[in-house]
Amino acid sequence: MLDLVTLLKVAIESKASDVHLTANERPCYRIHGELKKVSSDTLSPEDTLAMVKQALTEKEFTHLEEFGEVDTTYQNNELGRFRVNAYRQRNYYSIVMRVISSKILPLESLGLPASLSELAMKHRGLVLVTGPTGSGKSTTLASMIDYANKNRKAHILTLEDPIEYLHANNNSIINQREIGKDSQTFSSAIRAAMRQDPDIILVGEMRDFETIGTAVTAAETGHLVLSTLHTVGAAKTIDRIIDVFPPHQQQQIRVQLSSIIEGVMSQQLLPREDGSGRVPALEIMIATPAIRNLIREGKTHQIASAMQTGGRLGMKTMDMSIAELYRQRVITKEVAIEFSVDRENMEKTLI
Repeated sequence: MLDLVTLLKVAIESKASDVHLTANERPCYRIHGELKKVSSDTLSPEDTLAMVKQALTEKEFTHLEEFGEVDTTYQNNELGRFRVNAYRQRNYYSIVMRVISSKILPLESLGLPASLSELAMKHRGLVLVTGPTGSGKSTTLASMIDYANKNRKAHILTLEDPIEYLHANNNSIINQREIGKDSQTFSSAIRAAMRQDPDIILVGEMRDFETIGTAVTAAETGHLVLSTLHTVGAAKTIDRIIDVFPPHQQQQIRVQLSSIIEGVMSQQLLPREDGSGRVPALEIMIATPAIRNLIREGKTHQIASAMQTGGRLGMKTMDMSIAELYRQRVITKEVAIEFSVDRENMEKTLI
């Protein structure tokens, strides 16, 4: 019988990001973005049930049985922490476990620019880290929080579902609250946060209208708010936030966003040409007066042009970043075209 701890140990040794355990299927690891079956043994329904029970508390398993899925974390003293989503499918139990590094890497070690450390030192406003699932948003935010923790005296409050990276107090005081355990919802936790004298509020994910609205209010009232969205590109991120609001409120939110936004960093992880892993492609928007004007006037489609001319401020579009990686021979032409925002233009650029 396959053992959960053994599978997780091999996952870490294989540098896997995720472990998929499904009944009547071989265990799968996601390695450098690709799913790979790693064992000749097939997991029985009894195997996956036993592993789910090992990863969850009794209360969490009751929640799984009642609602069909549960999000939590699993900690093993030898191996570290894992983000867990257990769910029911076709009357069986499955589980996905994401490996969380015990060490928070500095921004430069992740290949991220100095402009992110500058954003982490802002005293108020909204900073967004965006990208598809599995693109490293949580890792980037953890590094930004770590930088602020070491370099400023602040009260940092993180609101997460679930808590992933664990931070220790340094120059700052850090309190980490888990949605579903320490507070019921992101929006109620943000409202409570504003009475807890924070300087920085990390909102794990801006999922819905209420969360986005309260996060905007928090940024307006003199706090630095860091959060994530599942969008690629600064313009799409701004549009996504505005589109969440009803039509009669959209002009108001444009004005609010234009005054509070400080930066948007969008990231994707692209496979390296030599097969040694993945490399980040980054779009970086810094809120200049010109960009604030475009947001206020509803001309988000012009943001990319403003970013192309803002290189001296550290700005670049996603396609500029991808083309740069191709010219450095880090990625192949096929990958550059596949992950680009404007494929037709990228094909012409790379001729």
